[in-house]
Amino acid sequence: MVILIDSHPRNDWLMRAVDKRLREELAKLRVEINEDKSRTIDLSKGESFAFLGFDYRRVLGRNQKWRPQFVPKMKKRTALFAKLREVFRQHVSQPVGGVIEEINPILRGWVNYYRIGHSGRCFSKIRDWVETKIRRHLMRSRLRKGYGWKRWSSEWIYRRLGLYNDYRLRRPALAKAVPVPDGA
Repeated sequence: MVILIDSHPRNDWLMRAVDKRLREELAKLRVEINEDKSRTIDLSKGESFAFLGFDYRRVLGRNQKWRPQFVPKMKKRTALFAKLREVFRQHVSQPVGGVIEEINPILRGWVNYYRIGHSGRCFSKIRDWVETKIRRHLMRSRLRKGYGWKRWSSEWIYRRLGLYNDYRLRRPALAKAVPVPDGA
């Protein structure tokens, strides 16, 4: 559970009140707080925390205002690369279509989970890495060196071979006030 409180000094009392109320409510449910895993951090002091595969921190935005940022943990990205690397190893002498069939569901699932955060930079690294591995696989199957940058366009790899390519981020839509007509 993550509880966020505005860091303005006038809200110092709120932290103590939230802690007390949370303990009361959890006691009613007979749930104990694990003190080893519980902690209080101050994002304004440059601290960060990890939760559900994301790293959360506070960054200065382009408009010079502080905002929260959450990106996939490096450990999760490394695990994805390891999983994909294993698929490529297992299919070294197989046609590229079989490799793409294996990796597309992995990529789709990972990207769909992490697309809600600030994952654009991470997604571009993954996309470039996968495309390079596919190009290398294609060149090896032709017993050639290199990556085939002049031979195959990126569009051909994604459209013709069907390599997963939906790395768009999803931003939650802000609720808009809808005017209600008179008499409704």
